[in-house]
Amino acid sequence: MADMNGKVAIVTGGSAGIGKSTVETFVRRGAKVTIADIDAEAGERLVQSLPEGQAIFVRTDVSRQADVENLVQKTVEQFGRLDYAVNNAGIGGPAAFTADYTLEDWQRVLDINLTGVWLCMKYEIPAMLQSGGGAIVNVSSILGTVGFATAPAYVAAKHAVSGLTKTAAIEYATQGIRVNNVNPGFIYTPMLENSGMTEGSEMYNQIASLHAMKRMGTPEEVANLIVWACSDEASFVTGTVLLVDGGYTAQ
Repeated sequence: MADMNGKVAIVTGGSAGIGKSTVETFVRRGAKVTIADIDAEAGERLVQSLPEGQAIFVRTDVSRQADVENLVQKTVEQFGRLDYAVNNAGIGGPAAFTADYTLEDWQRVLDINLTGVWLCMKYEIPAMLQSGGGAIVNVSSILGTVGFATAPAYVAAKHAVSGLTKTAAIEYATQGIRVNNVNPGFIYTPMLENSGMTEGSEMYNQIASLHAMKRMGTPEEVANLIVWACSDEASFVTGTVLLVDGGYTAQ
């Protein structure tokens, strides 16, 4: 992949899992990165693990407009431009059937997983236009493609992100901004491991069996696709859903 020297990226949900791997991949390619997350300790720790001057951390709740506006402003102040944005922050929400879901839980999932993506693009796009263009990747899920019992809010939000992505892609296609979705399958992240889904456990094997490859993906496998979608190698790719799901949706 071509280097990204002189380029600047924002990664939300950037302190762990897919976000962390995406930050590290961008930095290896030469880009400078703003890591956005609500976990300040993990975010600052990641900054310290990277070459000096390559990354900063900005504590951000993507459901808060003021936080997102500050995130983009701090990025441009620090690095002078914005070229790439990976809107990855999200939550799963509680598991419950549709009729049993509470309004509070429903709203919280949509606030972060859908409104948060829109808020990020609302401020990222003007900054990219000032830089002469750029690329946005909204990290969705295979559950933005198919349904999944007990996750009505999550599935609804992730499907909506696909529509939002396509709309923004059409709107800014002639202004040098590409917008795509990356939809991962079940990815083995620290969040899953900490929930008790250790590799080889019955729960792990059950989830892994849903994929044609009979395993979960790794954060690095998703990060590679995200960074490629931002790169000039994907210069004619916009408004699409890029699946990295080990064959989950092919079955």
